[in-house]
Amino acid sequence: MDSHRFLGMALSFVPGTDASFVRHMEEVGVTVEEFFSTPQLELASRLNIKYAPFLDKMVRDEAIQKAKKESEFMERHGIKSFSLTDDDYPSRLTDIDKAPITLYRLGDANLDAETMMSIVGTRHSTAYGMSYVRSLVADLAPYFPDMVIVSGLALGIDSAAHEAALTASLPTVAVVAHGLNTIYPAINRDLARRIVASGGAILSEYPSGVTPYRSRFLERNRIVATMTDAVLVAESADKGGAMSTAAVASSYGRELLALPGRIGDEMSAGCNKLIRSQKALMAGTAVEIMSMLGWQPKSVSAAPKQRDFFPELVGNEKLIYDALRFNNEPMPVDALRERTGIPIHNLMASLGEMEFNGMIERLPGNRFSLISY
Repeated sequence: MDSHRFLGMALSFVPGTDASFVRHMEEVGVTVEEFFSTPQLELASRLNIKYAPFLDKMVRDEAIQKAKKESEFMERHGIKSFSLTDDDYPSRLTDIDKAPITLYRLGDANLDAETMMSIVGTRHSTAYGMSYVRSLVADLAPYFPDMVIVSGLALGIDSAAHEAALTASLPTVAVVAHGLNTIYPAINRDLARRIVASGGAILSEYPSGVTPYRSRFLERNRIVATMTDAVLVAESADKGGAMSTAAVASSYGRELLALPGRIGDEMSAGCNKLIRSQKALMAGTAVEIMSMLGWQPKSVSAAPKQRDFFPELVGNEKLIYDALRFNNEPMPVDALRERTGIPIHNLMASLGEMEFNGMIERLPGNRFSLISY
């Protein structure tokens, strides 16, 4: 690690410093080298600060020692840092009010890729939301082979987004709320390993040893919301982390999309609210999203084609799925037969197959609904 990068990281260990302070340093012409080498009184004068504890030489020296310890950890594990004072700091984050002073990256993903999308959503995802995410990423991949998918490594929609990117051979970035000496949740350690091995990255604003607390997940969300051009909320209850990510994305002018769901479905309530309040565009097919965002395909041999987001469902199963998807309540067999037009013996056979495959559930009164996980 070169000296400038090292000192940029050291600045993040100085208590009381933040992005606004770094920008103030740049405005008054104080470099990170000068911050750590200039006598306290002279530094205070150049910064137009009467007194601040973090200007004490002892405090600055302690930050240097912490940075040395962290750099040793980074060298052992192949981690790279990006600080606001570095030229290669992710460009989309540079103007964010609360941009991290330093980011730590394990892996090689391009954090300034031309096409980047964040996909977020509830941990309690359903087959509907996960199928949509898988199909959307698969459809976008042929047209944007260098596209980077960003999410938060949580269970549910986040994991589905990362897995979809891996399946489509796209790099994916997992932004975590803790130091890179561990992975949370532990069940996603193998997923994290595959993300890094496939050319993606694990990204954090926290040095090693920092543990995941509730407030840090909210802090993490602002990075997910702003380091890409567009944020898709695939499924969310009326309140939750995905909704906070959506709010941040909207406040910084990022394109916000939400997957519509059935009225009354708890895990679609947040998405429907975003669409209803006109804070988010209604997510649809890959072609529709490309048009809404003004994305021009980088690799395409023919005009983009519309595609069904549930390719595994055809014929009678597709008719049944669509009927259940857009109905507010579980549907009895007679209502399904009337809605789909499928003969009763074929309908019962398809219902049995879909129930066996975990797509639908049978409720009392011989009623059926899409299954939620």
